[in-house]
Amino acid sequence: MPKNISEYTNLVIVRGAGDIASGTICRLYQCGFAVAALEAEKPTVIRRWAAFASAVTEGEVTVEDLTALRCDTEQEIAEALETGKIPICVDPEGIWIKKLNPFAVVDAILAKKNIGTTREMAPIVIGLGPGFTAGMDVDAVIETNRGHDLGRVIYKGAAAENTGVPGSIDGYTHERVIRAPSAGVVRIVRDIGTVVKAGDCLAVIDGREVMSKIAGVVRGIIADGSSVFKGMKIADVDPRGNAGYCNTISDKARNLSGGVLEAIIHYVAK
Repeated sequence: MPKNISEYTNLVIVRGAGDIASGTICRLYQCGFAVAALEAEKPTVIRRWAAFASAVTEGEVTVEDLTALRCDTEQEIAEALETGKIPICVDPEGIWIKKLNPFAVVDAILAKKNIGTTREMAPIVIGLGPGFTAGMDVDAVIETNRGHDLGRVIYKGAAAENTGVPGSIDGYTHERVIRAPSAGVVRIVRDIGTVVKAGDCLAVIDGREVMSKIAGVVRGIIADGSSVFKGMKIADVDPRGNAGYCNTISDKARNLSGGVLEAIIHYVAK
């Protein structure tokens, strides 16, 4: 019989299971914490091969030798934790948080605003990026804006506002990020890991072709059949051309996960 959930006194719940959240999940797991994650019913993650969110639709996914399982019951969650796996629950509202009683909650949804995380959820509550204020709705905020302060732990105040400018890779910012030209349903033409040239069709949205602006490798693209709105990010082309980056945690995700770990240890060690 698996241990009762209440026996996991080191349980951390991560809200969100996209690629950035997955970096935090991996870091905390490797440091000995029990970790569970909460996701939406229809994840809109772009870097699907490097995100535990894919377990919602696929049932099971492995990122850097760590496996996550979709879990719908407390028994399934307990069994996943017992076997060293990450439970992924469909729960955008955070209902499981009260049921599982974690000692820490990390909001890694990256919604650029707080969509319901409070300090009352757990003894330690951490938020990633803008939308949170340390000392008010969370205990600590992790800076997500690329640059000198990336990954910095903020114990009073907020992170920098969203600049709207994607991080530069080989000098490309907006060019590497592909957005939906119109609302509709995405049909993938070239999936993750595909080498593309500028002008190659990546997807079709209700009959309208969506082209790559640069040459490189498709590092991420939203799941086939996803409903999107105009201007929504749907793909990411990496100009470095290394397909090995498609299914591994990014430098940014690793950086931010270090900030999360620092914040947790800061409070645990007090």
